[in-house]
Amino acid sequence: MPSAQLGKIEHQLVQSQKQLEHISGQLAKDSSPVAIDAERASGYRYFQRAYLLQIKHPSQGIYLIDPTAVSDVKPLAKSLAKREWVIHAAIQDLPCLTELGLTPSKLFDTELAGRLLGLPRVALAVMLETYLGVKLKKQHSAADWSKRPLPPKWLEYAALDVEYLIELKSLVEAELAAAGKLDWAHEEFEALTSFSPTPKGDQPWRRLSGVHLIADPRGRAVARSLWYARDQLAQELDIAPGRLLPDSAILTAAQIVPSTRNQIEELAGFAKPDAKEHLTLWWQAIEKAMSEPKEQLPPRSARERPYTNRSNANDPQAAQRLANARVALAELSQEFQIPPENLVTAGALRSAAALTPSKLTADDLARILSQGGARPWQIQVVTNRLLQALTSPEPLAPPAVAQ
Repeated sequence: MPSAQLGKIEHQLVQSQKQLEHISGQLAKDSSPVAIDAERASGYRYFQRAYLLQIKHPSQGIYLIDPTAVSDVKPLAKSLAKREWVIHAAIQDLPCLTELGLTPSKLFDTELAGRLLGLPRVALAVMLETYLGVKLKKQHSAADWSKRPLPPKWLEYAALDVEYLIELKSLVEAELAAAGKLDWAHEEFEALTSFSPTPKGDQPWRRLSGVHLIADPRGRAVARSLWYARDQLAQELDIAPGRLLPDSAILTAAQIVPSTRNQIEELAGFAKPDAKEHLTLWWQAIEKAMSEPKEQLPPRSARERPYTNRSNANDPQAAQRLANARVALAELSQEFQIPPENLVTAGALRSAAALTPSKLTADDLARILSQGGARPWQIQVVTNRLLQALTSPEPLAPPAVAQ
């Protein structure tokens, strides 16, 4: 089996506005599809901006573009606007590309294609090995791409991410067509051209790892105050929040509710150099939480308890309808070899389960699914089966696990 070795992929590094304008002119000469990828500094930086763009043109080769070294990407945006982008896991890269002013009018997502084909693993390295017999070395995937200058080995690694994408696209596209799923894929890809990330919501601190373990309202106030103090500092410094203060440290402080600054100095996580440098800020956040009036302390969120338990307490019938809907979805997932989350979103399923079954029609359900973001193909595939499940008077048995 062939192996793609680092150091063997030719590429052109673009590090000036003049170079960018030149390669943009080259790309504009024809409308061939291009492979696109972006590298961020996740885990190192707060903001998820792109620190490297990789573009492969079938005949021109690979361009590695440093967006921090150019002043205006409009020439590139113009040359890419009316052609197909081949991209892997588009929802990861589209936000940072859009931030630069790069938006696709047409795309093909090889990862999403793999999901629609029912592949058990859809990572790029796995799919390339499966379809093309190419083994990628992925040792730099978690690197700090904001570092300058970028090491040559990192650049070679980045080039590999787009080297085989167009060939991979051709193979999975043919397989989608053979499975009768190509039209479904086109609907999914069309939806991605207007993709925007889910907003943080009005209480983003509740996504803190382990927050559901905090039983004391005062402890939850400590967690909330520390989370916001950390988040503000992380934004100001453009550093990943977890590098300033780990989630585990916030959780520990929230559980013990320190009464003195000396207590937090001794806690694991607060003693680390980056956290210790800002002990005054952390203690001020804790003091603020300790001084909050009792009526302003954050209650335990319903989302911090299992949904079925909440429903059993408030509406057992809705809980049973949801359970039946999940059974039907699992059956459909097995039947079409598509993950459940790529058939119906969890939010749309809960909304449907909340409807009164005696008045529920196929049109009602289709409307709810559409409002939840379902594409026409998904509505066509799931509506009748879900309607039967949601209106069933008896619990449905889960499908047998496929051997």
